[in-house]
Amino acid sequence: MKLKLKSSLFNFNPSLRLAVVTLLILIPFELSAQKGISITVDGTINPSSAAYIHRGIEQAKIEKAECLLIHLNTPGGLLASTRKIVSDILESPVPVVVYVSPGGAHAGSAGVFITLAANVAAMAPGTNIGAAHPVDMQGQRDTIMNDKATNDAAAFIRTIAEKRKRNLQWAEEAVRKSLAITENEALSKNVIDLIAKNDQELLNQINGRSIELTTGTKILNTKNAEVKSVEMGAPERILSLLSDPNIAYLLFLLGLYGILFELYNPGAILPGIVGVIALLLALYSMNTLPINYVGLALIIFAIILFLLEIKVVSHGLLAIGGVVSLFFGSLMLIRSDSSLEYVSISKTIIISSVVTTAFFFLSIIGIGLRAQRLKPVTGVDGLVGELGEALETLNPNGTVRVHGEVWNAESISGRINQGEKILVVEMKNLKLYIRSTT
Repeated sequence: MKLKLKSSLFNFNPSLRLAVVTLLILIPFELSAQKGISITVDGTINPSSAAYIHRGIEQAKIEKAECLLIHLNTPGGLLASTRKIVSDILESPVPVVVYVSPGGAHAGSAGVFITLAANVAAMAPGTNIGAAHPVDMQGQRDTIMNDKATNDAAAFIRTIAEKRKRNLQWAEEAVRKSLAITENEALSKNVIDLIAKNDQELLNQINGRSIELTTGTKILNTKNAEVKSVEMGAPERILSLLSDPNIAYLLFLLGLYGILFELYNPGAILPGIVGVIALLLALYSMNTLPINYVGLALIIFAIILFLLEIKVVSHGLLAIGGVVSLFFGSLMLIRSDSSLEYVSISKTIIISSVVTTAFFFLSIIGIGLRAQRLKPVTGVDGLVGELGEALETLNPNGTVRVHGEVWNAESISGRINQGEKILVVEMKNLKLYIRSTT
């Protein structure tokens, strides 16, 4: 009877029937609403970037996102970090879309590897992709190219291109010949999959694509998907800052300055604390960078030469040696195993640091050490070498006035008449030993 009543109510109540039908229509759309995770890598590729992308993949997995969208704009970076990122992308249980954006962005050096490794590679209008070799001060391509490392990098990018079915020949030439192309050329050469003006257009274009993952095949359902941005965390930002070779170099010099200043001024405390902290941060930073220990040794040797210049009379030879050693040590400090690694210390920072260091040691510390070697000007020892006046005839004993004070004195140069100028030679037991200045 109750069932019959409810059925009758439904059949004859148009408002109720409309509400139920509307609900039944909307439920599938609500259930099909999807989410995407978005991260932005804007800068060099380093351990911080690798950690950030790894965290993005993990969060996309936890939130069961349709895809991880990586906005990429990088001149390149460390190959070790690039390998970790590529490995994470290739093994990701969530589809990874690398989007070289915004307009004017560039995926250079390490960025080429990351873009080619993506399940979907896309670029915004006005962007480009390609390798970038470091250059020397004359603007020539870096001549210190390790063939073994280059061959290894070429094999690495061929493996990526083959797995993602992208242009194998261009990928290798991007490594060996430093080729760079626009987004339209990249699309025509099968380097990327599509060009999109913005995130929404990109998500609409990839909707329905079949993606091969390590866990199986997935059909993307990204049309009108909600995109959640995941920002780089504070620890990752700090690590990114410390991974900058310029910061590492400056922290190392600051650490040396602070410790040496503390050693020459015991008890100052603050320079020592700052120096130790800066040096520890520099060592941590250098641990993430390809450091050339010959360059590091030259910098330390330069500091030793500056210190010797202060203590040893070398007519500037030690100082010149210190400047030369510091300059070449700074140039050699970062050792790139491959011409594809975009990591170096700014020449401007090197020159500024060399000039500042030379001035610091030769001027500031030099003045301090020379002041320490000056004879005392106060107290008992300060009387030695001072001039005075005989208050009475000394033959050999009597009294004299020095610095406005009356002292018992003994002449070591014979008779000294009253009013005669005298010179203090020595002092023992509060008695001055003097001689005549005439």
